[in-house]
Amino acid sequence: MISPDSSDSDLCVSVSRCRCFCPYTVRVAVLLSGCGVYDGTEVHEASAVLVHLSRAGAKVQMFAPNIPQMHVVNHREGKPTEETRSVLEESARIARGEVSDLATLDVSAFDAAIIPGGFGVAKNLSDWAVKSKDCSVHPDVEKLIKSFHKAGKPLGMCCIAPVLAVKLLPACEVTVGQDKECEKWPYAQTAGAVKSLGCKHVNREVDEAHVDMKNKLVTTCAFMCNAPVHQVFDGVGAMVREVLKLA
Repeated sequence: MISPDSSDSDLCVSVSRCRCFCPYTVRVAVLLSGCGVYDGTEVHEASAVLVHLSRAGAKVQMFAPNIPQMHVVNHREGKPTEETRSVLEESARIARGEVSDLATLDVSAFDAAIIPGGFGVAKNLSDWAVKSKDCSVHPDVEKLIKSFHKAGKPLGMCCIAPVLAVKLLPACEVTVGQDKECEKWPYAQTAGAVKSLGCKHVNREVDEAHVDMKNKLVTTCAFMCNAPVHQVFDGVGAMVREVLKLA
């Protein structure tokens, strides 16, 4: 509470604190691609995004396309099964039931969008897992990315998700971590695909994010790096902070 005889500096500090904790400051759409690293959204990355957005007081709504998954993977064995599952219904596991059909997303209702990683990005939101740089992006996902970009609203993407921007935003800048493959960076070849599509790859560490100011695009590598989960959490936090700065 601000007293009548508070100084200007006290007032500034109090207002600043209110802004830090005031809910609904920035409205963020979070796009999911299922539930589980091998056939959907990487759960740790999604959770990190939601924690950092919550801490910042953002208002979040989750979306997913209402489509079948490319396939279902037994996560204990790492092998495909004969099951069929819905991307939207699986995403509801992460969203605690509160997830909307991506087809209903109204860009004007949001200030920013964030896409966590996981193989669902490369299997359900696109077919990058099968066709790599020759892939196509799901029409509703393409509409989201292009519409936010056209409106000058920031986009955050982590792990493999930056390849969606590479396919849709010519000459953009992204990071998927490092461009030299090793035990720590098992997916570094993705950086080569980024470059071959005419975009710029910027090497960053797992706890860092890269900001493409021209395109209002913020990316971080997350589990493209073989790193402890707390470092991935920190990198996702860096991405979220930069997205909110641009919103």
